[in-house]
Amino acid sequence: MLILEHISKTYGNKNEKAVDDVSFEVHPGEIFGFVGPNGAGKTTTIKMIVSLLAPNSGKIRINGIDNQTDILGAKKQFSYVPDSPELFEKIKGIEYLKFMADVYQVPASDRQERIERYLDIFEIKNAVNDPIGSFSHGMKQKLALVGALIHDPQVFILDEPMVGLDPKASFELKKIMREHCDRGRSVFFSTHVLDVAEKICDRIAIIKKGKLIEVGTMAEIREKAGSQESLENIFLELTE
Repeated sequence: MLILEHISKTYGNKNEKAVDDVSFEVHPGEIFGFVGPNGAGKTTTIKMIVSLLAPNSGKIRINGIDNQTDILGAKKQFSYVPDSPELFEKIKGIEYLKFMADVYQVPASDRQERIERYLDIFEIKNAVNDPIGSFSHGMKQKLALVGALIHDPQVFILDEPMVGLDPKASFELKKIMREHCDRGRSVFFSTHVLDVAEKICDRIAIIKKGKLIEVGTMAEIREKAGSQESLENIFLELTE
């Protein structure tokens, strides 16, 4: 559903690659975690997946569509929520959600049901008629999540999705991620919260200095590491 083939990215005249020959595949029905130290290349990789950056080499396909030769077609296949969403602060929350539904051409009957459902889940229904500029960081994060879920994307891409969310919202988001995959879709998300990644991910990729150093299930990662320790302990050993 999401395939990266030998992706590399270098900024400017730097010799060191921010992302160096990265390849992996996210399967239908799978929550795929992407972890690494600060500066390891996680955000650069995500920006290439969502067509905000072009790779220097390699290919990315989303639901079979090349995200460089058919950017619009690829973008119809996914939703993306960055770690700090930049929203239109002068419009109302409901106006933003209707705009997102229009962009993705969501039928009127579906959009209303989905908007009401996710507003209830994330408990921002009472604030949705207020200007977004009056929202707290956590409320903006919730609104961005609702907007991203409106068109029921094939691939749900999240960069540090738990940042700013209260415990109940984090719990509900994890439920939504699993339900999304249970319907044959995929979730790709980066996180520094390794115990969350260990608990909910079907597979995990670890990146260090732009290179993938491990990809697999927790059982496979433990077997390769020769350890039954937690993901956190294995991660610290691999990234020292």
